[in-house]
Amino acid sequence: MSKRTAIITGASSGIGRQMAIDLDLRGFDTVLVARRKDRLEQLASTLNHDSEVFECDLSQKNECIRLYEAYKDREDILVLINNAGFGQVGAFEETPLDRDLSMIDTNIVSVHVLTKLFLRDFTKRDKGYILNVSSTAGLLPAGPMMSTYYATKAYVKSLTLAINEELAQKHSKVWVCALCPGPVDTEFNEVADASFSISGISAETCAKTAIREMFMRKLIIVPGAAIKAGTVASRIIPTRLYLKAANSFQTKKVK
Repeated sequence: MSKRTAIITGASSGIGRQMAIDLDLRGFDTVLVARRKDRLEQLASTLNHDSEVFECDLSQKNECIRLYEAYKDREDILVLINNAGFGQVGAFEETPLDRDLSMIDTNIVSVHVLTKLFLRDFTKRDKGYILNVSSTAGLLPAGPMMSTYYATKAYVKSLTLAINEELAQKHSKVWVCALCPGPVDTEFNEVADASFSISGISAETCAKTAIREMFMRKLIIVPGAAIKAGTVASRIIPTRLYLKAANSFQTKKVK
């Protein structure tokens, strides 16, 4: 079997870490990308196949480009997973502007830059997979008390759907899809300074579902039957009623 390599951003913990493990078990070499080099090195030491550590702050556009430049000539790069991201709970007028902008840079700009650059190479070779990690937040009308986070994830979902259709019109073999999980037991709550009232699925379950369905060429991947049902139900609830309920629910997350 020819060499196959996957790049995973946000690989130092949570879903990204578990996706790296799953891809390693599938025989992939991996490029582990995040800011926390020590965690990446620890993960790399446990994997069976070749693994490279790439310390990188994806909230900086030049760092996204540096990552691409390092691997643009590698024809063995078959998978790109844009997983890096974070959230924050709080009223829009009260959350720090710098934190909002950093979230936009990490959740949107890095995904946009890396998808565009690697997609050009993938389409030239007519093969490859790009998995953009959105959220069920991206499938819902809006998220009062998490307004910036919900908006970033809606962007990722919308961008992914559009690119997928463009590729389909060209009969490309490249596949671009979005992972839209609900609550997952990761460090997300700690970073967002939030406390969720419902339990989440494990990062391992989320990652396995994501990788399996990506290779099955699913477009929108939503792990968990209950979360799928919830997103469907939200479409038939009047928007004003949904927003009022969402505001009440999100406010309870504030520590």
